[in-house]
Amino acid sequence: MRFFLDSASAEEARRIKDLALLDGVWLSVAAAEAAGVEYRKAVRELASLTDGPVLVELSADDPKGMYKEARELAKLGKDIVVRLPLKPEGLRVARLLSEDSVAACAAGCFSTAQALIAAKANLSYVAPAVGPLDDAGTIGMDLVEQVIRVYDNYGFQTQIVVSEARNPIHVLDAALMGADVAALPATVLEQLFRHPFSAEPRAGRPS
Repeated sequence: MRFFLDSASAEEARRIKDLALLDGVWLSVAAAEAAGVEYRKAVRELASLTDGPVLVELSADDPKGMYKEARELAKLGKDIVVRLPLKPEGLRVARLLSEDSVAACAAGCFSTAQALIAAKANLSYVAPAVGPLDDAGTIGMDLVEQVIRVYDNYGFQTQIVVSEARNPIHVLDAALMGADVAALPATVLEQLFRHPFSAEPRAGRPS
């Protein structure tokens, strides 16, 4: 499983890269605003730091605007993947981008049926959003498990990005289920190192 850093911070990306754990980046407009960095500058800088894809978010919400913005963002790095809404206009833009050799991710996936549509449309990635589903009183990882089962049934090549992962349990469950990618903040990624037995010497063992 690959780790995509959910961040707009080049400093965080460098820190995770030094750990050899930076497989890609999940970049949002809100994260860039919170970090006080201009969005396209963040895209360029993060694309230069990772050898993997940078999954970028669009500001436009109409098909013409999405297509134009996606084309512009794709020029900012060697492996830019455009996140598109999982609705008809998003899929139409994805088809146009595929003709331009620009990869797309179906973002904001909240049902197995939506994930099936994304795979049928041959999108490169689909992103079940587990955190918001948990907030709504459901179990987000149940969706991931169902999507993996459906994709395995038919041999779909669309990769599954577990997005908005908020804790190490999300990451562990994603790995156990066989998800392709987990998009997670640096704080969650660094929590994967932690264990009580690693923090202090155990009694009866040499330190």
